[in-house]
Amino acid sequence: MADRGEPPEGPSESPAGGGEDEYRSLVFDESFVRAARLQEFSAQERMGDHAPAVRSLPSRRLRNGPKAAIALVLLIALAFGMAVYMGFRHPYEAPVGGRAEPLRSTVVPLAPQGAVPGGTAAALLAKSPAAHFGTGAAGINLPAIRRTDNFSDSQVATALTTAKDYLVASSLDPDVLNGSAVRPVELLLDPDQTAQFERSMNRPQDDGRHAATGWLVRFDPAKVALAAPDIRVRGTLSYAEEGSDTLEVVSDHTFTYTLRPAVAGPQQAGGASLFTVRRELHFRFDREDLRLHRLELRTSYVQAGPQECPADTTGALRPLLAGQRAIPRGPAGTDPYATGRPTVALCGTLAISSPTAPAQSPVHQGSAARPAS
Repeated sequence: MADRGEPPEGPSESPAGGGEDEYRSLVFDESFVRAARLQEFSAQERMGDHAPAVRSLPSRRLRNGPKAAIALVLLIALAFGMAVYMGFRHPYEAPVGGRAEPLRSTVVPLAPQGAVPGGTAAALLAKSPAAHFGTGAAGINLPAIRRTDNFSDSQVATALTTAKDYLVASSLDPDVLNGSAVRPVELLLDPDQTAQFERSMNRPQDDGRHAATGWLVRFDPAKVALAAPDIRVRGTLSYAEEGSDTLEVVSDHTFTYTLRPAVAGPQQAGGASLFTVRRELHFRFDREDLRLHRLELRTSYVQAGPQECPADTTGALRPLLAGQRAIPRGPAGTDPYATGRPTVALCGTLAISSPTAPAQSPVHQGSAARPAS
């Protein structure tokens, strides 16, 4: 006989106490129902032919699509705003230095007082003030390197070695000297000076800014060639702070070349001659230039001879070779009432110092550059 609490058919065979007891702990609240992906059709909707019992609900992700897109846009805008803000308040030091100034250059031809002496390269050098100069890059010596108030000794060393590299590329490189290359010089310049440099190489002009010979030493390969590969060099390098963020390096060097006529075949004995170039260059380095091993060439003052006086030396230097003389001519006329750039010609007289005199630059001691009037 069944107990009063048991169903008439007897106790359930399920150990859990019935099918419904299995889900007794689950609570189907309103949020659970709303989150369900399947929804049962109403009785009236199920009366139609072939009507399914349930339907799928759209995903909550799709239903909230516009809101998610707006939230994404806001998040991107917030990230962009933070990036801009952090850019203005960047904790690291920003590169210092404005645009590089254009080069200002002066090239002064030096005319010989008589015929240009000729001979062999070795004999000419032995009798010249350049006899005890260094050869090639070895003649460009660095001064003692000491830190300044705002630049470390390594930064000073970088400025000096970069200036030396420029002197080597622009005064000693055979391909630069014969006009077949300019890239070794251009690679060392601040990019702000590239356009001026390229115009000077391609369209040289006597305007104080676009003379190719203000940037480098170059000869006309159709007329002259090196008689000996060793070029004698002597001079000085000095440095000083131009400001808290810039270094200035000044180079003052004399280069002595042995030249011959550019003719094929056997050369005439004793047909070599000396050609002397003095270059005073002012370089500027900001911190970015030091980091990238480059420089700004601010001013260039060049004296070179023997040449005609005056001579067009904007594109290349024009040496007078062994036995040649400068053509006597009066100074070019100058009209003070003319408009535009003044046409005063700079010219000097080449006077070589004695090789037994105290070591001095041969051009510096005996030459005088004077404006023609």
